[in-house]
Amino acid sequence: MTIIDWIVLSGYILLMIGLGGWVGRRQHSQRDYYLGGQAVPPWQVALSVLATQVSAISLVSAPAFVALRPGGGLVWLQYEFAIPLAMIGVMVWLVPAYRRTGGVTIYEYLEGRFGAATRSAVGLVFLVSRGLGAGVALLATAIVTAVCLDQPLPETILAIGAVAVAYTTLGGIVADIYSDIIQLGVLWAGALATAFTVAVRIDGPVLPAIRAAADRTRVFDFAATGLGDGQTFAFWPMLVGGLFLYLSYYGCDQSQAQRLLTTPTLRGAQRALVINGLLRFPLVLSYCAVGVLLIPFLAAHPEFADRLAGRPPDFLVPVFLVEYLPAGLLGVIVAGIFAASMSSLDSALNSLSAVTYRDFLARRFPALARLAPDREGRLGRALTVGWGVVATGFALGMAGGSETVLELVNKIGSAFYGPVLGVFLLGLASRRAGQGAALSGLLAGVSVNLALWLGWERTVSWLWWNVVGLAVCLGVALAVQRIADAGSAASARPASPEPAPLQWPAGYVRLLLAAFAAALLAAAAIQAWLHP
Repeated sequence: MTIIDWIVLSGYILLMIGLGGWVGRRQHSQRDYYLGGQAVPPWQVALSVLATQVSAISLVSAPAFVALRPGGGLVWLQYEFAIPLAMIGVMVWLVPAYRRTGGVTIYEYLEGRFGAATRSAVGLVFLVSRGLGAGVALLATAIVTAVCLDQPLPETILAIGAVAVAYTTLGGIVADIYSDIIQLGVLWAGALATAFTVAVRIDGPVLPAIRAAADRTRVFDFAATGLGDGQTFAFWPMLVGGLFLYLSYYGCDQSQAQRLLTTPTLRGAQRALVINGLLRFPLVLSYCAVGVLLIPFLAAHPEFADRLAGRPPDFLVPVFLVEYLPAGLLGVIVAGIFAASMSSLDSALNSLSAVTYRDFLARRFPALARLAPDREGRLGRALTVGWGVVATGFALGMAGGSETVLELVNKIGSAFYGPVLGVFLLGLASRRAGQGAALSGLLAGVSVNLALWLGWERTVSWLWWNVVGLAVCLGVALAVQRIADAGSAASARPASPEPAPLQWPAGYVRLLLAAFAAALLAAAAIQAWLHP
């Protein structure tokens, strides 16, 4: 990087840290730090959610998956079809239940429905899975930055981890949301600039060169199932498995759902989900376009492809940025990638801190729940620092793997999301299921998914783990409850309260169904254009 690039990158980092400090001075309580006083406009929440999910992991790994990863290609777009459908489920069933509890974490709902042990168990699953996910987000940033700075990957991870902890600790959820909006704009512009740079450096006509790579430019794969055929990226596993993964991610993962608790009203949270569902596919399409353009670029520049030999696919975009982007623009895009990873990491660290405080420490040590607001804030920030150290350790441990981080982060989620979603759905759908049933289902679902990962990963695609974990969780929970009811008088234990009526915003549902149809049609048009 040139001195101009260093100035741009350093200035951006200082700006983000300064923003965190400025916002943090206005936070006077735990609810300010974790929920922004529940006064955040829905559009800001929507863009923050979008930036958190689609971050540097996407700009680094999506093009690598499309252009370089064995078995990859535009089939990744099939994974995005489930987003609008998942947004419908989250806004109709899950968010109303959390908003009624009035808590800081979504797992407080589980204590009211099942008991303290269920709240702790699901909270622990979140801490493990999200802690690993935060490490993956940090690793994605470090891969890019290490190449651009010509520094070893472990040292780069440590440096970025320190910056991330400093920024996140200062600002709380409001600083996270403000910075996410800035970061989303920078990253999206960076993706478009990268796509343009690749296109102008391809020798000869671009479209014929892209069409020549027929195996990588097909969007739909209806033949494979992901069950015994060794094919993961097919239509049905990506649509069905993706639906349940996204239902759990947006609705049962504190790092996402916490943002939906910051709006003043339930309607505002639902509006945020609709905006996210409408914008997600166009954004991912821009990332995949970079990968499509890199296919003919690699074919036309074999010397560049040779320099990637022996490296994981995720190094494709960073190496291209360093070698081909002009001075100044490189600094902007690296700053955007760095900042967008902050949007994933800051929300993860803030939510990990919230769950540790509210779902564990404050319940184990009641005196902590009675602290003065300023002392609550200091303890929350200290927990954020602690989780930053843990995430950095995870990133160091995962460095050097052969998978793209895009796959790794989704595998981590798929191992846990199905069973967690099963517990929440059990609470919403069954009035008689108790804590023993919920815990049995959770344990069984997670155990089966971990067994699939360790022993049958090549047989059962990780996309199906979400469905398998959900089915096992609900099946075991209902069986355990039936046995318990048969062994004692069913009337001896009162049923849970009648659930509140569904919050069914018909206009929002129609918008999301239209977005689902539009994504399918756009993907079909792309495939027809590339395969005339």
